[in-house]
Amino acid sequence: MQLKIMPKKKYLSAGRVPLVLFLCQMISALEVPLDLVQPPTITQQSPKDYIIDPRENIVIQCEAKGKPPPSFSWTRNGTHFDIDKDPLVTMRPGSGTLVINIMSEGKAETYEGVYQCTARNERGAAISNNIVIRPSRSPLWTKEKLEPITLRNGQSLVLPCRPPIGLPPAIIFWMDNSFQRLPQSERVSQGLNGDLYFSNVLPEDTREDYICYARFNHTQTIQQKQPISVKVISVDELNDTIAANLSDTEFYGAKSSKERPPTLLTPEGNASHKEELRGNVLSLECIAEGLPTPIIYWIKEDGTLPINRTLYRNFKKTLQITHVSEADSGNYQCIAKNALGAVHHTISVTVKAAPYWITAPQNLVLSPGEDGTLICRANGNPKPTIGWLTNGVPIEIAPDDPSRKIDGDTIIFTHVQERSSAVYQCNASNEYGYLLANAFVNVLAEPPRILTSANTLYQVIANRPALLDCAFFGSPLPTIEWFKGAKGRALHEDIYVLHENGTLEIPVAQKDSTGTYTCVARNKLGVAKNEVHLEIKDPTRIIKQPEYAVVQRGSKVSFECKVKHDHTLIPTVMWLKDNGELPSEKRFTVDKDHLVITDVSDDDGGTYTCMANTSLDDVSASAVLRVVAPTPTPAPIYDVPNPPFDLELTNQLDKSVQLTWTPGDDNNSPITKFIIEYEDGMHEAGLWHHQAEVSGTQTTAQLKLSPYVNYSFRVMAENNIGRSSPSEASEQYLTKAAEPDQNPTAVEGLGTEPDNLVITWKPLNGFESNGPGLQYKVSWRQKDGDDEWTSVVVANVSKYIVSGTPTFVPYLIKVQALNDVGFAPEPATVMGHSGEDLPMVAPGNVRVSVVNSTLAEVHWDPVPLKSIRGHLQGYRVYYWKAQSSSKRDRRHIEKKILTFQGSKTHGMLPGLEPYSHYTLNVRVVNGKGEGPASSDRGFHTPEGVPSAPSSLKIVNPTLDSLTLEWDPPSHPNGILTEYTLKYQPINSTHELGPLVDIKIPANKTRWTLKNLNFSTRYKFYFSAQTSAGSGSQITEEAITTVDEAMASRQVDIATQGWFIGLMCAVALLILILLIVCFIRRNKGGKYPVKEKEDAHADPEIQPMKEDDGTFGEYSDAEDHKPLKKGSRTPSDRTVKKEDSDDSLVDYGEGVNGQFNEDGSFIGQYSGKKEKEPAEGNESSEAPSPVNAMNSFV
Repeated sequence: MQLKIMPKKKYLSAGRVPLVLFLCQMISALEVPLDLVQPPTITQQSPKDYIIDPRENIVIQCEAKGKPPPSFSWTRNGTHFDIDKDPLVTMRPGSGTLVINIMSEGKAETYEGVYQCTARNERGAAISNNIVIRPSRSPLWTKEKLEPITLRNGQSLVLPCRPPIGLPPAIIFWMDNSFQRLPQSERVSQGLNGDLYFSNVLPEDTREDYICYARFNHTQTIQQKQPISVKVISVDELNDTIAANLSDTEFYGAKSSKERPPTLLTPEGNASHKEELRGNVLSLECIAEGLPTPIIYWIKEDGTLPINRTLYRNFKKTLQITHVSEADSGNYQCIAKNALGAVHHTISVTVKAAPYWITAPQNLVLSPGEDGTLICRANGNPKPTIGWLTNGVPIEIAPDDPSRKIDGDTIIFTHVQERSSAVYQCNASNEYGYLLANAFVNVLAEPPRILTSANTLYQVIANRPALLDCAFFGSPLPTIEWFKGAKGRALHEDIYVLHENGTLEIPVAQKDSTGTYTCVARNKLGVAKNEVHLEIKDPTRIIKQPEYAVVQRGSKVSFECKVKHDHTLIPTVMWLKDNGELPSEKRFTVDKDHLVITDVSDDDGGTYTCMANTSLDDVSASAVLRVVAPTPTPAPIYDVPNPPFDLELTNQLDKSVQLTWTPGDDNNSPITKFIIEYEDGMHEAGLWHHQAEVSGTQTTAQLKLSPYVNYSFRVMAENNIGRSSPSEASEQYLTKAAEPDQNPTAVEGLGTEPDNLVITWKPLNGFESNGPGLQYKVSWRQKDGDDEWTSVVVANVSKYIVSGTPTFVPYLIKVQALNDVGFAPEPATVMGHSGEDLPMVAPGNVRVSVVNSTLAEVHWDPVPLKSIRGHLQGYRVYYWKAQSSSKRDRRHIEKKILTFQGSKTHGMLPGLEPYSHYTLNVRVVNGKGEGPASSDRGFHTPEGVPSAPSSLKIVNPTLDSLTLEWDPPSHPNGILTEYTLKYQPINSTHELGPLVDIKIPANKTRWTLKNLNFSTRYKFYFSAQTSAGSGSQITEEAITTVDEAMASRQVDIATQGWFIGLMCAVALLILILLIVCFIRRNKGGKYPVKEKEDAHADPEIQPMKEDDGTFGEYSDAEDHKPLKKGSRTPSDRTVKKEDSDDSLVDYGEGVNGQFNEDGSFIGQYSGKKEKEPAEGNESSEAPSPVNAMNSFV
C-alpha cells in the first residue's frame, strides 16, 4: 500500500528536461539543521580582491554557522592577527567580521595586506579565501607643458592621454572646457589605452581644448590633463602664413594631405599576441589612418566568430568576444581598407584559464560505521594542482585518521566514527588564481525529521505536473515513503515519480489527484511523518477568441474574448496592441468580453492580443486588424474555407480505398491543402486520427488501410487564414480480417516461488489484432533437456504461471499471437528461469588471518553451484565483538555484516577494535535470500596505540612548580605501560624553549613538576603508551606564579633620585651638541666657488631639462622649496605673473575645479597647490600583496 523512495534511485525520464532542471536546484547536499551539532560553515566573506575606500572604515566580512557556534580568528600576511592589541580593530559580536576604524585616526595603507578568517568549534575549523585588502588610489597627472599642434588638412594625428595609474584603473574620456564630450566617428575615436586617434584631420578639428579626463569611480573623483591645442590649416592657408609661422611653430608630421592607402596606428607591425583568461571579455583593437577614412573588418583565420558572443565597438575598430573559452584561441585578423588599398594585422589569441570547478566537494553527513567520499575536481589552463587541508592544516601534517584515505582528488572514508568529524578544504591552484572550498564530514546518529511545513497546501492546474515537497534529514540517511489518503491508498510507480530529495512528482495531475498525501521518513533510529494537501484547479481557457478583421477607415470594429476559468480563481483580462499597451484614447473601450475601437484609423492596424491571467496560469489569443480605404463596393470577406462535402468511397480493396470529395467555398483565400482523418468505430469510437494530407488542387486520395478496422473518414480544408471545420463523416468501411502481423513484446520468464515459472508479455491492442478472436500461444521447455515444447492458448491475459517446475532451472520461452484467421509469424525465443530457493549448504573451511589491530582477512571455500539453487549474489560475513556479561545485560550484541559480490572466496574486515575478541560466520546469498551459516570462528586483534588521555588539567601553580592531573584514555586499545610527558617554556614572543621528556608509570593520574622558572608559560604534550606504541597527544598550557618582591624592586629603580639626575644630564649634553652643529652648518653656507657661479651664469643653460623632460619654469624646486640665492628670481625679489604658484595653468587644471561625470563641480580644488610626492602611487605604499590572489598557499 505504499511506495518507497530509496535516496539514490531516480525515476526521471529524458522527456521532462525543464522539470529536471528545476529539480536539480532542489537536490543539493544534505542540509544539517542548526540545532544539531555540526562543524562550522563559512556563509559570507569579503571578495578575494577587496579594494577599499581609504576615506571610510574598513569592514572585512566573515560569517559562519555551526553548532556549537564557532569562534573566529584571523591571520594577516600569514601570521596571527591579534586584534586585541590594535585599538582601531574590533570584531562584531557573534561574528568574525572585522571593523577597522580609520575615520577617526590611522591610515588605510597601514592595514593593506592578505587576511584570512578561521571559524572553529569542537567539530572542526573552516577557513575563508585569502582576502587581499588594497586601498583605492586616484593620483594626479604629472605636470607637463604641452605645445600647440599645427598640421595640414588630411594628416593623421594621435593625442596622447597617458593617465596616472590608479586603483582600480581609471575610466578615460575626452571633453572640452564646457564639459561636453568630444564627438567621435569612424574618422575620430578613442583607443583602449585612452589616446584619441584621428585617421585624418579636417579644419573643423581645430580647437584649443582637447582635454583627457580620468574618472576614479571608487573615490568618486575626476582628474584632468592639461588642454591640448590643435590647429588644422589647408594648403592655401599654409602658403599665406608659412613665413610667419615656420619660425614659431613646429609642424606635426611630414606627410602631405593627398589621398593615401591605410596604415595602422595601433597595433604596430604585421602581427601581435594577446592573452586573455577564460570567462573574461576579449577585446582586440585596430585603428588605422588614411585618406579617405579606412573601414575596419574582422575575421578569424581558423574558424568563424561566435554569433551570440561577438560585439563590435568603437565603429568596428574594437572586436569584443564575451565569455571567452579555450575554443576562442586562434588567429584573428583585422583589415583596414579604403579606395586606395588595404593593410592587414594578425593577432594571435591564447586563452588561459584560472581554476574552475568540475566537481566541488559537498558536505558529507554519515552515521557511525558508514562509508563516504569527498570529491574535488577542477580544470584550468594550465591544469591546476589539487591540495587538501583538514581544519585549515595541510593534510600531510594533520593528525592521522584511520578511516580516511587520500586518492588524488578524492578522499575515501570507511567505517567512520564520531572522531572522524572535521572540515576539509580543497585548494585548486595555478598561476592565474585558485579555488578554495570547505566541505565538512559530520558523523551523527539522528532519527529522521521532516523539514517541510506540516499541512502545506499545493494548488496545481489540471494536466500539469504537481510537485509535493518532503525535505528531510536523518543519519543514517532515511528512506522516504509516500501514502495517499487516510487509509494509505497505494501509489504506483507508473503514475508517480519520486526524487532523491523526497519530492513526489505527479507528472499529469488530474482532478482525482486531489487529496491528502503523507510523507514518511524512516531509518534505524526512528520514524517521522508529515501531511500535505493537493488541490487541482480547472485550466483557464479562452472559449471565444478574437478573430481576424478587415475594416474600412473610419468604421467600428469589435474583438471578442470570452474566458472560462476555475470558479475558485479570479482572472484578470488585459488587451495589448502589438505586444504593448493599448493607446490611451477614448476610441478604445474595453468591457467584460469585448474590445471596441471606433473611428478606426490607419495607425490602428496591427495585432491585438487578449491575455487572461490567474494566480496559477495564463492564456492568450491574438487577432490581426487590417485597415483598408473605403470603397463603394462591399469589401470581400476573407475567412477560413467552408468545409468540404459530398464524401464518397470508391475502389474498395482489402488494404486500400479511394476517397473523393467536393471542396467548399474558399472565402477569397485559395485553399492550400486538405487534411484527411479517420475513425476506428470498432476499437476507438469517437477518436479521430490523422490519415493523410494532399494538395489544395486535389479532390481525391488513395488511402492505405489496415485489416479488421471499421473506417470512417472526414476532410478539412486549409488556406492562409486558417483551417475549416471538419466535413461530415463518410460512410463506414470495414476491412477484411487477417492474421496478426506481429507478436507480443517484452516477453519474460521469472519464478516467484521455488516450484513455478511466471511468463509475462505486453499484449497487442485492438488495432494490432488484425481480426477477431485475439489469443496468445504460450510455449516453454527446459533449456538443457530433451523435452518437447509445452504449449497453452490463452486470451485476454498478459501472464501465465507454469506450476510444478524444478527449482531454478533455465527455460526457453516464446509467445505467439493468433486470431480467427491464423497465426502471427514465428516468435523469437527468450530464456527465463524457474523460481529460486534458499541455498542448502554453508561455506566450509572458514579461516581468519589477522592483518593488524583493526583489519582481518577471512577465507572460505565456495559452495557447490547446484546447492545455491538460484543466481549467486555473493557471500555474506557476519562478525561481532565478544562482550562481557555486564555489557550483554545492557544491550544486544551488535552484529556487523559485509557482503562480497559474486564468487569471491575471501574478503577484508576493516574497522575492528584493537585488543578485542571477535566471532564470525559466512553464508552464501542468492536472489531468494541467505543460506545456512558456517561454523563460528573466533579471533583476537592485537594491541593498538591508545587514544589521547581523556582530560588534562594543571592545578596548584606555584613559583617553581605545577601539578598535572589527568584521566586515562577512553580507548586504551591494550594494556597501558606508561605515560609520556613533554613540556617546554614559551617566551613573550611565542618562541618555544628546549623540550623536556618524562616517563610516568601507567598507574599514576597526578604528577608534580618542580624547579620550574617563575612567571613562565609552559606548553605540555601528554600521551599514553601501550606495547604497540604511543597514542595521540593532548596539549595544555599553564603559567607559574610571579615573584612579587623582585617585581617591586624592578619598579623602585625608576623612582630613585640619582637615576633621575643622570637622565637629565644626558639630555642637556645632547641639546648642547645639537646647537653647536646648527651654528657650524650656517657658517658654511657661502664659499668662493658658489660666489663665482652666482656672478657668471652658464650661457649653455636651456629652458628644458634634458634629464627629466620638464620645463625649467615648472620645476619642483620652484613649486615646493623657498627661493634660493642664485635662482632666476629678479633682483627686486618679486615673482613674475607667469611663474606664480597661484596660476591655475601651472597645475594642469585648465578649469577652476573638479567635477563629476555629469559636469557638476565636486569642490576639491584649493587656491594653493600643496606639496605632492614625486610619483602619485609609489614610495609611500606597502609592498603589493596582489600575488596572494593567484595562489592560496
